[in-house]
Amino acid sequence: MALVVMCGQPCSGKSEAAACLTAALHSSVADVTVRIIDESSLHLGRNDSYKDMVVEKNLRGVLRSEVDRSVSRDSIIIVDSLNNIKGYRYELWCLARASGIRYCVFFCDTEVDHCREWNVKRQEKGEPSYDSNIFEDLVRRFERPDRRSRWDSPLFELVPSREEIVESSPVIAEAVSYLTKKVDSKTRDVKVLQPTIATQSVRTTEANSLYEMDKATQEVVSAIVEAQSCGLGLAMNKITLGPNLPTINLQRSVGLPELRSLRRTFIKLAGQYSLSGPPPPTDADSSKRMFVDYLNREIGG
Repeated sequence: MALVVMCGQPCSGKSEAAACLTAALHSSVADVTVRIIDESSLHLGRNDSYKDMVVEKNLRGVLRSEVDRSVSRDSIIIVDSLNNIKGYRYELWCLARASGIRYCVFFCDTEVDHCREWNVKRQEKGEPSYDSNIFEDLVRRFERPDRRSRWDSPLFELVPSREEIVESSPVIAEAVSYLTKKVDSKTRDVKVLQPTIATQSVRTTEANSLYEMDKATQEVVSAIVEAQSCGLGLAMNKITLGPNLPTINLQRSVGLPELRSLRRTFIKLAGQYSLSGPPPPTDADSSKRMFVDYLNREIGG
């Protein structure tokens, strides 16, 4: 159905607005499926997720992957995070376009002084909050949404310092109407994004790549387990997979649970890298080479 991107400074009232929007959607359409994706739903802490640029980038990758898995034409997904970088909002807009659903940004336009005050109060109450240095850094780097950009449009703006964040808020009612209104050929005030051939091809390519990588890495794990159980190659601590493939150099025996854990980590890292770079390789041999190189770094000589 739709993807809603919450946006605002830290402690600007986004989570409260997301909860009110969810309640208003359920009141408007009884059988609507609404899901909120945020840091806490993925068991990620606020300070740990924004303590430096590397972990913050990883957080965005994890959130984006979860959104990509969750968006559909049968549910409304609300991304309740800072979403403070316009390039990242563009990535989320692309996911909505590829899925052929509605998209909007819900902006909590709260003055920084109020956000800072609310953050201090949360610290005093022991509620989830930001360390002061992290808070100030996020405030400094916030990129305000602009309704003239297609990835920030339509833009619903709520000003918590002037109006209470409640289910009956006019802005929330306007957003609910946009998200649930039935559309036909005559509808002009609701835009359903249409996937392009390019976006559909990318999604298919990425899915095929991950499938090939999953299968190839499993074959490598099976080969290692079989070689160790048969005692093959252990005298030289080397296992050969085949022609044109690198040799696996083991310094010790590696059990199946550890191999499975290494395989999961490798696939996760490969998926996160593909968010900002090229997709994973589509052929099995390339995937095996990458996985063997990774194993040799982690457990090899």
